[in-house]
Amino acid sequence: MQTPVLISFSLYILGMLAIGIYFYFKTYDLNDYVLGGRGLSPSVTALSAGASDMSGWLLLGLPGMMYTDGIVGSWIAIGLIIGAFLNWHYVAKPLRVYTHYLNDAITIPDYFSSRFEDKSNVLRIVTAIVILLFYTLYTSSGLVGGAKLFEASFGLPYDTALIVGSLIIVSYTFLGGYNAVSWTDFIQGILMMLALVITPSVVIFELGGFGEAISAIEAINPSHLNFFSGASFIGITSLMAWGLGYFGQPHILVRFMSIKDAQDIPTAKNIGMAWMIISVIGSLMVGFFGLAYVSANGIDLQDSEKIFITLSQLLFNPWIAGFLLAAILAAIMSTIDSQLLVSSSVLTRDIYHAVLRKEASDSELVWVGRFTVIIIALIAWALSLDSNSSVLSLVSYAWAGFGAAFGPLIILSLYYKGMNKSGAIAGMIVGALTVIIWKQLSGGIFEVYELLPGFIFAFIAIILISKATLRVSIKSEKDFDDVQKLLTQDKK
Repeated sequence: MQTPVLISFSLYILGMLAIGIYFYFKTYDLNDYVLGGRGLSPSVTALSAGASDMSGWLLLGLPGMMYTDGIVGSWIAIGLIIGAFLNWHYVAKPLRVYTHYLNDAITIPDYFSSRFEDKSNVLRIVTAIVILLFYTLYTSSGLVGGAKLFEASFGLPYDTALIVGSLIIVSYTFLGGYNAVSWTDFIQGILMMLALVITPSVVIFELGGFGEAISAIEAINPSHLNFFSGASFIGITSLMAWGLGYFGQPHILVRFMSIKDAQDIPTAKNIGMAWMIISVIGSLMVGFFGLAYVSANGIDLQDSEKIFITLSQLLFNPWIAGFLLAAILAAIMSTIDSQLLVSSSVLTRDIYHAVLRKEASDSELVWVGRFTVIIIALIAWALSLDSNSSVLSLVSYAWAGFGAAFGPLIILSLYYKGMNKSGAIAGMIVGALTVIIWKQLSGGIFEVYELLPGFIFAFIAIILISKATLRVSIKSEKDFDDVQKLLTQDKK
């Protein structure tokens, strides 16, 4: 590792830790720690939502898929862009208004509990269990990505790399809470986008231009230029179905809840979608044209998910290489910190405070939140010890779990007045179990990405069980109507 690379990389890490320390002294209660006091600007909301969404798969998993599969892998990007747009357009503003209206709900379980008048806390606990189950998988995928980065860049053994990456991420999340996470995500989002614009541009230039780069790909494997090469209807449907996952990702949904004013949502949507489209296209190009570059230079790449790391080391001077490597860490950190914080807030607000210790002070809750960050990180670290783990496969499992368990629940809670607690619990359980069971099966229709059947079955379960059980209360109907009136007034 050259000294300039180490210096630029270290400066980035120190900057992130400095933000954590700064917000440590700005955090006074649990609302500040888990939702930033609902004070985020549109730009910070948009880029932090995007950065926390994309994670290490944007610079590791997605380029790796394009490297091995060719342009057919872009179907996943099309599905994600459509899903993200629909999530911003139909979920963001109603969720911000509804959560503020319902006793200022600051977590997803908090919102569900108030929305469906769950005095027994059963819904709150089931929601918390589902979140903790899938976030341990999701967080471990990020730790695997971080370990691969430190392993490839610094020559560290995998286990040592895993410990180093985990310590850096946990530190500023522990200290600064939601504001630290959001502001670091904002900076990391800019860094990621710049890296994904610069790297493929330089690769194409080195190959002699766009036309020459395409010709090089065609010479290696003509099928890489075919949108439908080796793809079945089930395969394309599965890739497109990734977009459904957006409606149920807690670390993205809380960004909608934390924006300062619901009127800022359209601005945030425009910023967020522009960032996403640029970044995703850049990611696809890294893997696609990266294949031509390594082939032209006789490089034997053992792990396709390391194509971005390889290009950053070969193409750029050490100072820029350090910046590009930091972009990978940024992608990883921006998701793990959000996942750790959501998991911590669930344990603190929805288990410790709501169920175990209702009289706990604000200071006590903040410290419980900090220590639960460490506990969750340790569990995820234990799951990440397998150096052969694939970032994309771990992400796909967790993404499907959240999308199926919470996606239909979030949508119907905002748009279906007749939905009740029984329907909510049924939908959550059906969605989560479908993903888990479907994942274990293979062949025929079971090759469809487990998110799609999980989403459909959960949607049906919510409606059927809600209709078959007790009608919602008068208060719940009034709350629903009041929120619709607020949203209608905003449109005027």
